[in-house]
Amino acid sequence: MSQELGILMLDTHFPRINGDIGNPATFSFPIRKKIVCGATPANICLSTDLSLLTPFIQAAQELEREGVRAITTSCGFLAIFQKELAASVSIPLFTSSLMNASFIYPMLNYNQKVGIITINEKNLTEKHLNGVGIDHIPKVIWGVSETDFGKVFTDSPDAVPFDYDALEQIMVNAAVGFQTAHPEIGAIVLECTNMPPFAKAIEMATHLPVYSIVSLANYVMSGVS
Repeated sequence: MSQELGILMLDTHFPRINGDIGNPATFSFPIRKKIVCGATPANICLSTDLSLLTPFIQAAQELEREGVRAITTSCGFLAIFQKELAASVSIPLFTSSLMNASFIYPMLNYNQKVGIITINEKNLTEKHLNGVGIDHIPKVIWGVSETDFGKVFTDSPDAVPFDYDALEQIMVNAAVGFQTAHPEIGAIVLECTNMPPFAKAIEMATHLPVYSIVSLANYVMSGVS
């Protein structure tokens, strides 16, 4: 049987560097990607097109028939579809890194909260949090929507050219600013699946544990491979 992780991919144009959910070199196990045509950052991260649920279900079922052992996605905002997508297949399916918060919070000191860094804080709603069952967890949300990071990874028409060092600095600055404004956070969850390449730099700058879709995928696959 295949040991592959299936990935439901948004239809995007930016680079998928090592550490990104869409780069095969990110993982020690093989991945099988399936692009959901019409699902772009604009209608998933910047708004929510509920009509896309059907093509996502169809793509998940195709991946299951192709033999993958578990399924994830390339956008944390697909948390809004978690319950419906998980119900459509018979293998583990996890839409979002936000699911990390469920097991991180019990590990923290009682006066600490989970810190979530998202690509778009304006559109991460209670519906997304409820979709993955973390609406009740004490948390603080911080975003980078107004930065070049937010523009690059939403395929914004006014995005600057891809620059790894500049993007890393944006993420480090965001995390340090987050920690300064909210010293109560005890761990950081990176909502966006394009943020994991910068997780180590964030950890080093904040001295906080950092979790992402990559760490979640490694955990899930450790139980099915």
